Amino acid sequence: MLENTQTNPVKKSVREDRFHGHDYYQVDELLSPEHLMARDAVRDWVKQEVSPIIEDYANRHACPTHLFKGLGDIGAFGPSLPAEYGCGGMDEIAYGVIMQELERGDSGIRSMASVQGSLVMYPIYKFGSEAQRRQYLPKLASGEMIGCFGLTEPDYGSNPAGMVSNIREDGDAYILNGAKMWITNSPVADIAVVWAKDEAGIIRGMILEKGMKGFTAPEIHGKWSLRASVTGELVFEDVRVPKENLLPNVKGMKGPLSCLNKARYGIAWGAIGAAMDCYDSALRYSQERIQFDKPIGQFQLTQKKLAEMITEITKAQLLAWRLGTLANAEKATPAQISMAKRNNVNMALEIAREARQIHGGMGITGEYPIMRHMMNLESVITYEGTHDIHLLITGMDITGFNAFQ
Repeated sequence: MLENTQTNPVKKSVREDRFHGHDYYQVDELLSPEHLMARDAVRDWVKQEVSPIIEDYANRHACPTHLFKGLGDIGAFGPSLPAEYGCGGMDEIAYGVIMQELERGDSGIRSMASVQGSLVMYPIYKFGSEAQRRQYLPKLASGEMIGCFGLTEPDYGSNPAGMVSNIREDGDAYILNGAKMWITNSPVADIAVVWAKDEAGIIRGMILEKGMKGFTAPEIHGKWSLRASVTGELVFEDVRVPKENLLPNVKGMKGPLSCLNKARYGIAWGAIGAAMDCYDSALRYSQERIQFDKPIGQFQLTQKKLAEMITEITKAQLLAWRLGTLANAEKATPAQISMAKRNNVNMALEIAREARQIHGGMGITGEYPIMRHMMNLESVITYEGTHDIHLLITGMDITGFNAFQ
């Protein structure tokens, strides 16, 4: 038990997780029993398996890779993909609430799951051959196999179509050269779904396996954000990729962009979890922390902060729920997904900053989750499309003018 050394200390265990959900507009009534069951199961798992260890792993800049198997056990990998491949067979709202609960624990843990499900399993299911689905999806769903997604390059982030990674035919294989950067899971991944240009300049996707000659995945060190998630590069030096490893059912940027839309959708839900965790901690602290002989929650400025927090969380919950209903009906557009990702991540980051102020000096310590969420969200607001890029996607959608060209 660590104690706050300030006057009128708020005593709590470093590893204690007292979180409970916040549903000001009774959004739970819009969820099915299946959605609630999935959410509550993941919430319980996070409390038991993530919360007790996450501060230690983040402090040590280490990834709790043993959680991959647990994520598979609770159905967090590809929950909305078909059950015949060992996946959850649930809908998109179930996928969303699972991501929300994982990110409530830590953005890095949600990243581990969303990369596996949305950026590795989804393209194999959507664009792969039946043999590829049968070979990889069950093992990825169970956590027996770990995957990563190679699109971003050192010189091409917001403009992925400019990639220089390339393949050329060589008999029964392709020879791959190039490099990818900022790749979640890459140092521990068994496979990588990689996008590169063929000899005609057309972007193609392929599955690489660990151990292929010339294929390496060095880890990126020194991160101040997503410290409990492992991030690395992918380097290809004349890697011989069998032709049967090519994803046969997609050509061009449609492939990777559809994967990103799936991941961005999950982030729109996940960010709500981080915001709720910060709000929950700030609300409880405001009720227990005594200054000037009364709880700080009794002061008007603290109430203003908390009232604005729950308002923004509620708006984000409704935005994500409506997006989920559109996704279930296969009506969600990429621009709608961009709006939700941008809004909800920005909302979560602002709430983390306000929650830090309510916690005062204690807000910067690992006794509370605030600074860890804040640092994580500084990455989430950039990856899978930056905040500004998503603004331009919305701008193009409503005006018809492309600001990227």
